[in-house]
Amino acid sequence: MLSRHRPTMIAALRRVVEAARRPELLAFLPALTLAAFWLGGEHGLLGAALGLPALFAVVGLFGEPRLVPRARMTDGVTGLALREGIVSALDEALRCGGSSGRSTCCFVLSLDDAEQVSERHGHAAMTHILRRTGERLLGISRGPDTVARLDGGVFSVALAPARRVDLEAMVQLATRLQQAAEAPVSLNATTLYISFSVGFCLAQRAPRASGSALLEAAEIANTDARRNGPGAIRAFTSEMGQIQNDRHILRGEIEAALDGGEIIAHFQPQVSTDTGEVTGFEALARWQHLTRGLLPPSEFLEALHLAGLSERLSEVMVHHALTALKAWDKAGLRVPTVAVNFSNDELRNPKLAERLKWDLDRFDLTPDRLTVEILETVVADTASDMIVRNIAALAAMGCGIDLDDFGTGHASIGNIRRFAVSRIKIDRSFVTRVDEDRDQQTMVAAILSMAERLGLETLAEGVETTGEHAMLAQLGCGHVQGFSLSRPLAFDDTIVWMEHHRTKLTKTPRVAKRQGGA
Repeated sequence: MLSRHRPTMIAALRRVVEAARRPELLAFLPALTLAAFWLGGEHGLLGAALGLPALFAVVGLFGEPRLVPRARMTDGVTGLALREGIVSALDEALRCGGSSGRSTCCFVLSLDDAEQVSERHGHAAMTHILRRTGERLLGISRGPDTVARLDGGVFSVALAPARRVDLEAMVQLATRLQQAAEAPVSLNATTLYISFSVGFCLAQRAPRASGSALLEAAEIANTDARRNGPGAIRAFTSEMGQIQNDRHILRGEIEAALDGGEIIAHFQPQVSTDTGEVTGFEALARWQHLTRGLLPPSEFLEALHLAGLSERLSEVMVHHALTALKAWDKAGLRVPTVAVNFSNDELRNPKLAERLKWDLDRFDLTPDRLTVEILETVVADTASDMIVRNIAALAAMGCGIDLDDFGTGHASIGNIRRFAVSRIKIDRSFVTRVDEDRDQQTMVAAILSMAERLGLETLAEGVETTGEHAMLAQLGCGHVQGFSLSRPLAFDDTIVWMEHHRTKLTKTPRVAKRQGGA
C-alpha cells in the first residue's frame, strides 16, 4: 500500500520544496521554527532544523529537477519574434506541411538605405519606422503566419502551411508585403517615403529541408534584390547561392583585375536645368569580368575595400576620367568637368594633392576639369586634419569639391566652409516624388535657398522622371543627374549620347524657373 502511494507522496513533497524555494515564502521560516519549538520543545526545534533539510535533499536527489521554461525571446523595439522564432516557425511549417500536401515560403524584407535614413532622421525616427513596419506586416499577414525582425531594418515573414504556394502566388504576396511596408510614414509633420527590397524562397527550392536553410536562401534572394534595387523583388534560385560563393572568390581576383584593366569607368551625365547643356560627367566604377560580364560596384567594392585597394581604385578612376576628358576634347565635345569619388582612406593620403597635380600635368589638363566628390558624412564626422588639409589643397589648386549625398550626414555650415565645398549634391531621398509631394518641395527649396546664400552650386542626384526634373528646374536647382537623363555609359556610348542630346536640345523648350528659388 505504501509503495502504491509513494509517487503521490513524493510529488506532494516536491511541490512543498518548490514552494519553499520561492523567495517570498522565506519569510515564513521563522514562524515554522517557533511553531516546532512551541509544540515539541527542544526536540521539536531540533527535528525541524535537521529533518526538513534532510527531507528536501532526499526529494531533490531522487526527483528530476524541474527546468523553468525560458521566456520567448522577442525584439525589444517591435515586439516581433527574432531569428530563432522565424527558424522555429519554418521548421514547424516544413514538418506539418509535408504530411498534408501543403507548403510554406519565407520572405525577407530590408529597408533600402537604412543607414542613411537613420543618419538623416535620427535614432528615434528609425525606431518609429521599424515599429510601423512591424505593425503593417502583422496587419497584412494571416494569424498563423510568423513575422520577425532579423536585424536593423530587416524583417522576415514565415508563411504558415498553405495549399497554393507556387511562384506566381508568392510574387503577388511579396508585392503586397512590400506595398504595406512602403506606405509613407508621417514623421514630425513631414511625410517620409521609404522603400523595401524583398527576397523570398519557396520551400521546394531551399537547398535543404530545414528552417535555417530556407531563411538563409531568402536572405540570399534579398541581397540580390538590394543589388538590383531599390524596391526590387527576387525569388531564390540555385544560381544565387553559387553567385554568393563566387563573391568570396572575387576577392582574390580584384588586384589582378585592377592591374589588367578590367576595372573601368562608366560615365553618367550631369546637365544644366537652365540651358540643358552637359556640365559634366560622374565617373563610376564597373568591373568588366572575363566570365561574368559587367559587374556593378555593389558586387566588388566591399571586397576591394577589405583588400586594402581603395587607393589603387582611385588611381584607376582618375586615369580613366582624365583620359575621357582628353578624348572628348579631341572629338570637339564640350565637357567642362568629370567628378571622381574619393573615400576616407584615399583622402587621408598625405600625397593625394601632389599625385593629382602630377596626373593633371601629365594629361595637360587644368585642375578645374577634375571634381573631387566627398560624402557629407566625411564632412560631418571627420576629425582628421589630414583630410581637411588635402581637400583644402585640392580646392586651392582649382579642383571642384562636390559634397555628395547632401542631407544625410548633418554637415554644419561651418564644415561646408572649412572644406571649401563648391557644390552640393542633393540626396535622392529628397528628390523622389518632388513633383508630387509638397513637403519634398519645401525641403528642396530650403536647401536651395541655403546654397544660394552661401554661394554654392547645386546638383540633384537620382532624378528618375521628367516630372522631377521639371520641378527641380522650377525650384532653382542648377544641375541634375539621374536615370531620367541616362544610366551610366561606357565611354564610346557617351559620344553617341552627347550627339543625340545636342540634337534634342534644339527641339526642347526651356523650363522657366520660379522667382526667388521657391
